[in-house]
Amino acid sequence: MLPTRVEIIPSEGIVDAVSQVLPTSTAISITCLPKHGVGATLRAAVQLRELGYTVVPHLAAKALESRAQLSALLGDCNAAGISEVFAIGGDGQSTGPYATGGELLRDIARITSGGMAVGVAGYPEGHPDIASLQLVDALLEKQEHATKIVTQMCFSADKIHEYVAMLRREGVTLPVWAGVPGAVSKAKLIPLATKIGVGPSLKFLSRKGPLARRLLIGERYTPDALMEGLAERPGIEGIQLYSFNSLDSIPLNTGLPL
Repeated sequence: MLPTRVEIIPSEGIVDAVSQVLPTSTAISITCLPKHGVGATLRAAVQLRELGYTVVPHLAAKALESRAQLSALLGDCNAAGISEVFAIGGDGQSTGPYATGGELLRDIARITSGGMAVGVAGYPEGHPDIASLQLVDALLEKQEHATKIVTQMCFSADKIHEYVAMLRREGVTLPVWAGVPGAVSKAKLIPLATKIGVGPSLKFLSRKGPLARRLLIGERYTPDALMEGLAERPGIEGIQLYSFNSLDSIPLNTGLPL
């Protein structure tokens, strides 16, 4: 079984929900969405860390107002014993000095003298606003300071394995963690996934082919077949399970070491 960590959204009450459902051995990744802001992400991360969880807060470049704010947030992470963050560009207009995840990544490295592990995003199915060659070039630049790639949500093990093979051919050597949706109803998966920008990846749900039949049980999505496919071949270092805060269906053996 591949090492797995669970991604949550820092909505109201999520810390209590996590503590009631998931053992402290679970590794937790915490999103940074415009609706909640970086403050909510860091508060949830620190609270969960105090409860004993390993946590990876997301830092969105466009949400940061200043380098001083970033330095303070990284100081809070260090004080709480948080040793890894996830650097992304984020949505909307930039509110400060950072417009891209690459700019943010470089400043994290400078501020922490390389002492903070940093994950960056990968896109097995491409990005709607960025050309494929630009995405590869960006990863080649980022790997000087990054420690892993976590992919955007994808429903095809073959596609993810092909993506990893392409990265290796292009010289990107960072470990790759595959982004996988957790078990959730089809009705809930579509609107929640669309809110965080992965709506295009959900087109398979309207099909009647073998992939949809393997991944859907009635009107409920289950990641079991996808996770098995990812583990069958080498190349994937771990799983990032997008929970959409539906924690009750997450297996209790999830959350193996980072």
